[in-house]
Amino acid sequence: MDRRLAAQAGAALLLANARYWSRVAPLVRSQMSRWQLRAQAIADPVLRELALEKLDEEGFNAEAAAMLATLAPPAHRREAVDAIVAAEVLYDYLDGLTEAPGRELPDDGFWLFKAFSDAVEPDVTPSGNYYRFHSRSEDCGYLDELVSTVREALEALPASTRLAEILRRSAARGAEAQLHIHAAPLTGNGQLERWAKVHAVGTTLQWREFLAGAACSVLAVHALIAAAADRSTTYAQALEIDRIYLSISVLPTVLDSVIDHEQDLDAGRPGYVRFYDDRSVLAERLESVIGEAVAVARTAPNGPHHVMNLVGVVAYYTSSPAAHNEFAKPVTDRIVRQLRPLITPTLAVLRAWRAARLLRKRWRQHRQSKAENAG
Repeated sequence: MDRRLAAQAGAALLLANARYWSRVAPLVRSQMSRWQLRAQAIADPVLRELALEKLDEEGFNAEAAAMLATLAPPAHRREAVDAIVAAEVLYDYLDGLTEAPGRELPDDGFWLFKAFSDAVEPDVTPSGNYYRFHSRSEDCGYLDELVSTVREALEALPASTRLAEILRRSAARGAEAQLHIHAAPLTGNGQLERWAKVHAVGTTLQWREFLAGAACSVLAVHALIAAAADRSTTYAQALEIDRIYLSISVLPTVLDSVIDHEQDLDAGRPGYVRFYDDRSVLAERLESVIGEAVAVARTAPNGPHHVMNLVGVVAYYTSSPAAHNEFAKPVTDRIVRQLRPLITPTLAVLRAWRAARLLRKRWRQHRQSKAENAG
């Protein structure tokens, strides 16, 4: 990465962090507490456990996604945070509900993910009754409240009507990809490739990268929500943002599989890396995706901020100790080199964050153990 763009992205990082910790983080904590309380109130024990597990294990997704709300003008920042956090919590919950399609009726996943499509289309009457083909439904309004929260917050954003079509397509892309991926154990990988090849037409991505990006394109939805908070955002600019974040969204899917490959092998799980012939091809494709995203972001509005987010995603995964295992290291080393010098301080911060998080976890376990022994 050239030093000028790195400097601009570094400045964007400092500004975003200043805004995040002073203005956005308190709003995020409030919303996460809200959804924690709502999940605890779910009557069905299985749905309650799933909702709480997703909030506990994947709550960081919503916190990280809310960094995009630092781009929202102050007058609409609260609504942007509300929409982004609720959309992420909703998406993660739906992902958990549809992970085992063989246990439900064939239309179950489709109707559940209608909730996500309805959430980003406030001008369209919501379908409702999302659990109609599911074996459980007593969630005490949890799913409906997530949908209505996104809709109400999004409707309050000044450019939401202008961006509605792009938001709808982005949400549909993510929902369809998740459903095809979850169905793969029953229907095989061929349907994944066929679907991705059809939908990758018109993009710069090959089918494997398109599928990976689509599976995580809730990131693009978040970026578009933030863009909708700015009344000056044009339709053409929103298309650029969607294109940038479709490429950025490739990285979590693939890198998560790369660093977990050895663990997945031990557990007998087929990770995403199975779609690549070897690590060299995989690394080359990731380098290409990163290069394309950076090139588009360079001329886009708030481009350095988008580059900063890309670097943050890569740093999050490559800062994991698992990124240095025998399988992952050749891949992660290549993309880290590609993103220097900006990624160097970002990696340092995330490694420190991981270390502090581990210490907090051990301290909680120690206190819990002492309490149990005392009892």
